[in-house]
Amino acid sequence: MTLVFIIAVLLLGGLLAWWLERLGRGVPQRVALAAIVIALGTVFTLFGDSSEWRAHWRVPWIPHFGIELHVGVDGLSLPLVLLALLLGAVAVLVAWRVRERPGFFQFNLLWSLAGMVGVFAALDLFLFFVCWEVMLVPMYFLIALWGHEQRQRAGFKFFLFTQASGLLLLTAVVALAFSAPGGPRFDYLALLDGARAPAARWIAAGFLAAFLVKLPALPLHTWLPDAHTQAPTAASVLLAGVLLKTGAYGLLRFVLPLFPETAQAVAPALMALGAAGVLYGAVLAFAQDDVKRLVAYTSVSHMGFVLLAVFAWNRVAWQGAVMQMLAHGLATGALFVIAGALQERVHSRALSAMGGLTARVPRLAAFGMFFAIAAFGLPGLGTFIGEFLSLLGAFQANAIIAAVAALGMVLSAVYALSLIQRAFHGPPGEHRLRDLGRRESGVLALMAVGLLWLGLAPQPVFDLTAHPLQALAGG
Repeated sequence: MTLVFIIAVLLLGGLLAWWLERLGRGVPQRVALAAIVIALGTVFTLFGDSSEWRAHWRVPWIPHFGIELHVGVDGLSLPLVLLALLLGAVAVLVAWRVRERPGFFQFNLLWSLAGMVGVFAALDLFLFFVCWEVMLVPMYFLIALWGHEQRQRAGFKFFLFTQASGLLLLTAVVALAFSAPGGPRFDYLALLDGARAPAARWIAAGFLAAFLVKLPALPLHTWLPDAHTQAPTAASVLLAGVLLKTGAYGLLRFVLPLFPETAQAVAPALMALGAAGVLYGAVLAFAQDDVKRLVAYTSVSHMGFVLLAVFAWNRVAWQGAVMQMLAHGLATGALFVIAGALQERVHSRALSAMGGLTARVPRLAAFGMFFAIAAFGLPGLGTFIGEFLSLLGAFQANAIIAAVAALGMVLSAVYALSLIQRAFHGPPGEHRLRDLGRRESGVLALMAVGLLWLGLAPQPVFDLTAHPLQALAGG
């Protein structure tokens, strides 16, 4: 019941925040933050459990079709649930000053977050699809209603891509369930131990398409820069920090164990696609003048490392993929917080309108430089561990592709140092700007500590993920 309680707290917290909107601008934010804190406290209790499934609960839902309310978390999904809730708290805190319909804003934020937690916890494929949709619709409203100047176009593009991929996912889920012996069968654990579906290659293609859009992989990434650029800061934090990870999680949780033959057959092509995404995202990031668009393209580059590692088919690479997912969530989420703070103060997202910010907003500049450096994988930070292990595992699978992807680490240093130079150095402007307050500084400091912890003491993450990744390798 622990996972059900967590999801229920988020859903009810969202409804309560919307209902209490009339009481004042600060009430919905406090309700939303309290709901996430309660959920976080509950998640921490699961880390003391040493069993394979730290939480596991199932009851019949639609017995006629074999559909259950079946949830559970193991060492692979638990750290992602924790990341989602931590970044959910960050999103609430950075959206504290939302003035237009703050209750409805927090409602959409919490319901999208509940859907993300449900995606990481669902062990029934139909329930997984339901949670997949629950996280997307509120995110569309966050972009389309509270975004920037082209928010409706960006929101529609986001919705079009994600719903098209969701339709493919639903088709694949139904096809897999009805092709299983004794079907329909939606239970993940039963499908894992059962015979392969006769049309496994075509069914796997549906899963792959949905997850590669969400990752996003080149060339299915075009929704991402627009969505990130136009979304409010809180939505960008959840998009980059959590929503992209659902695609990578889907590849590890569903595609590799359910369709191993198909996954191995397409592995070289997808590794090459991952390496291409690493380079493409880094080059496009360097070319951007819009700071949010720059950070968005860094996500394309960094998630290319994850795709590369997932299809390298060895445990070292998979450990790197999980570490990259966690570290990227913290680093890129923080960069979007900083990008939002810059836009709020400079009234522009253009790097050409900035410069000399170190002298005017020293705390903002210090955090900006730290997280920009984290983006290119400085040793001692979690991003370095993730990229290093991803490349090490990929080298064992295909040395040429790994060597090409390694160039991305050089290019990431170029765009990160360019961002630092253009935004924070040079002659200071004439106007005085407000530096980060205590709330913003505290949020960024905690995210920096998280990156340092992942980089200096990664062993607890490796221990947590060891068993599910070994099972994935058939060990």
